[in-house]
Amino acid sequence: MRILLVEDHAELSRWVSKALQDARLTVECAMNGADADALLHTQEYALVILDLTLPKMDGLEVLKRMRARGSKTPVLVLTARGGLNERVQGLNLGADDYLAKPFELVELEARVKALLRRSQGNEAVVLNCGALSFDTVSRMFTYGGAPLALTPREHGVLEVLLTRAGRAVPKEKLFDEVFALDDEANVDAIEIYIHRLRKKLERSEPGRVAITTLRGLGYLLEEKPQ
Repeated sequence: MRILLVEDHAELSRWVSKALQDARLTVECAMNGADADALLHTQEYALVILDLTLPKMDGLEVLKRMRARGSKTPVLVLTARGGLNERVQGLNLGADDYLAKPFELVELEARVKALLRRSQGNEAVVLNCGALSFDTVSRMFTYGGAPLALTPREHGVLEVLLTRAGRAVPKEKLFDEVFALDDEANVDAIEIYIHRLRKKLERSEPGRVAITTLRGLGYLLEEKPQ
């Protein structure tokens, strides 16, 4: 899942980004409101974490423009403005939650996970494809009942495939979901992670779940008959 973090404080942005990446989320960053507004015009995100006090365009204006375009992307407002009026204004403009600075990372992660679950229409869901399972709350994969050790990129690719199990996912879609815009990679990097995932699935539970290449269409995660 891709998250857009809009925060002009570089150190705080790096701190939050690392925490969310450690939680197996893909994070893109914008350092001002104008850049955030431009990204939100062209990119899709599962969640936006939005500071209010931003250069070039205020966070409330970014939020207002999002909702005016009909965007239903969840927004967590993250700001040093602790006054009731600012909170009410943000919520009235369409913010889904509000977290005042300073904050603890564990609380931020809990709020983010809660918003993501709510946006998917589920409070707690386990996705399955044969012996492969993914708990959307703990964000952990198991295969044949045992934890499946994955790198963050492998985790992201497998999550996209599992949420669309039984359907072909184009390589470009996988790339857009897993890699941030500023990552130094191209779409062919997906092939590396598909190869690694195939080896791990085969090693853990041979032949039970497989990633099939459909030429011209993409990749398909499917359960194999025994």
